[in-house]
This record gives sequence, C-alpha cells and structure tokens, in this order.
Amino acid sequence: MNEPLRPLTLGEILDRTAQLYRSRFLLFLGISVIPTGVIVVLACIFGLCFAWWYSAALDTMSRAEFALLPIALFAALLFIALPVYLVATALAMAAMSHAVSRVHLGQTTTIRDAYKSIWHRGWRYIGLCVLEGLFVGAVPFAVYIAMIFLFIGAAAFARTAGVEDITSGALFVLIIVLVVIALIAYIFWMLIRLSMAFPACVVEQIGAWSAITRSWNLCNGTKGRIFVLYLLGMVLSWLLYLGVALPLTIILSLFISSADPQHAQAAGLVMIFIVYGVSFTVQALVRPVYGIAFVIFYYDQRIRKEGFDIEWMMQQAGLTPPAQQMVSATSFQTSQAVEYPQAEEPTSPASGESQ
Repeated sequence: MNEPLRPLTLGEILDRTAQLYRSRFLLFLGISVIPTGVIVVLACIFGLCFAWWYSAALDTMSRAEFALLPIALFAALLFIALPVYLVATALAMAAMSHAVSRVHLGQTTTIRDAYKSIWHRGWRYIGLCVLEGLFVGAVPFAVYIAMIFLFIGAAAFARTAGVEDITSGALFVLIIVLVVIALIAYIFWMLIRLSMAFPACVVEQIGAWSAITRSWNLCNGTKGRIFVLYLLGMVLSWLLYLGVALPLTIILSLFISSADPQHAQAAGLVMIFIVYGVSFTVQALVRPVYGIAFVIFYYDQRIRKEGFDIEWMMQQAGLTPPAQQMVSATSFQTSQAVEYPQAEEPTSPASGESQ
C-alpha cells in the first residue's frame, strides 16, 4: 500500500473496500466462490438423488417407508452437507482475511497461496466458525423452539380447561412480533461483535476463543459503522439479485404463459434453477465485500487503540525486529499487552465488554 496507515472514516473504509475489490477482483471472487460452489454441487447431488429416490419409491415402497424419505433427506443434510459447507466456509473466510491483509499492506498473494497458508491451521478456523455459528444461531434457535413448545402447551391447556385460546388473539400476534424483533436485533448485535474474529485469528495467530474475545474488545467504538456496513451489504445484495433475477423471471414467465403444459412444467423447473443460481452468484459477489471491509475495520481499530500504524512504520524502516513469521503477511504481536495480555486466560464476551 503506497499511502501510510492512518485512522479512516466510514466513507474512507468503504472507498478502500471498493478499491481493493476492484483491483483484485478475480483474487477475492476466486476465494469466495469455493463455498458457494460447494453449496451448488451439494444441492444438485441431493436434488437428483432425492428426485430419483422419490420416483422409485412411488412404485416400490410402502406408505410408511415413503414417509421416511424427508427424515433421510434431513439427516443427510445435517450430517453430510452441513459439515462440508462449514469446512468450506471456514477455510474461505480465513483465506479471505489472509489475502486482504496482504493486499491492504501492499503485498501480493494468489488464491492458491491464500488457501495454502491457512490450510495447516484449518481446524482452528473451523472451530472459530462453529463458535460464531453457536453465538449467532444457537440462541435464536433455542428461543424459537421454546416458543413453539410454549404455545403448543398454552393451546392444549386452553382446550382442556375450556377457556379461550390465547394463541388466536391480538396479544399473541404482538408477542410474536416483539420476539422476532428482539431476535433480529440480537443476531445483528452478535454479528457486529464477532465481525473481527477471523481477521484477528488469522493475523495474530491466536486461538478461536481468544479471537472472539479479541473481536469483542476491538469493535468497541465502531459498532455503528459496522452496522451501517451490514445494511449497505444487504441493500447491495438485493439490488444485484433484482437486477439479474427480475429480467430473467419476466422473460421466462412470458415463455411459460405461451407454452403448452408439458413445456410450461419444464420452464418452471428452469425458473427454479435460475432463481437459486442467481442467489448463489450474488452471494459469491457480495461475500468479499464483507471480508475486505472487516479486515480494514480490524486494522483501523488497531491503529486507533494500539498505534499499529507507528509499529508498522517502525517495522518497515527496520527499527524494530520483525515479528515471528505467521500465516498472514502482517505477522506481529499485539502492541499493547496491557489491553490484551496473551498470557491471561481468555475472558468471556460479557466480561470483555464490561472492561
């Protein structure tokens, strides 16, 4: 990077993100397309297998055996597709953080080098991805399951007691709306808090839990800017999706309306593939935006809180010994050991925020 490191405003971070993405488009797209490609391949395999199984089951299976098909599909998705996608996503996020870190600091890399550099520590990044998924998804899922059982129990009690069912009134709808809003707020809050975990894990070569607490502390003072980034990313995703899917859907709809029933059915299947294909394409295009921006936010917060810009200039000038060689191009130790002591046991997210 030709210009010196310095604290950046939100507009400058977004501009730097667009600049890096535009200048290394194939690099970042190539890294992000791998987990998206895994989804497409798995979806095609499971879709074809289920269609073949479904057609064969109509003639050979009993009704009880046929009812087990959805259970078998769910088990296959849970124990095969989900772990494979989790591994691909974790490695892609780590490789993205490594590549962005090198490019942001004026160095070069390739898709192969990015994945090769993080491969031997893959289990660490998989564990971090699992922890992030638990923090972001476990609580909303647990609340959702608890609400289902609660409302089923309330409806059953009302039926046996002969009173009015509370699940059919306006109060029930209001409770549902409030709970959904609270869960959405919680998900955004956790996403913001964990946004710098992968950059910290890759750059500083720390463990998964330490990376979470590190991100928890670094995001203090910039949560609003990261929230704006998420909103802009969502808007960008919708604009890309509508810009590609809407014209194709209109054209295909005109074709379906003028075709015979047999061709209309085939066109309907094509439309489904188009919708999902556009969705996967948009996901692959937007994923690098988040990956690049989070790494820039990570460095910006280190500059603001720890004076990393001074440390980097001294290291480049040879005034300080270079840090131990690590996976990332920005291999170094944390400059303020008092704020983030490596020797201490990692604290919980709650205690990290209270500090």
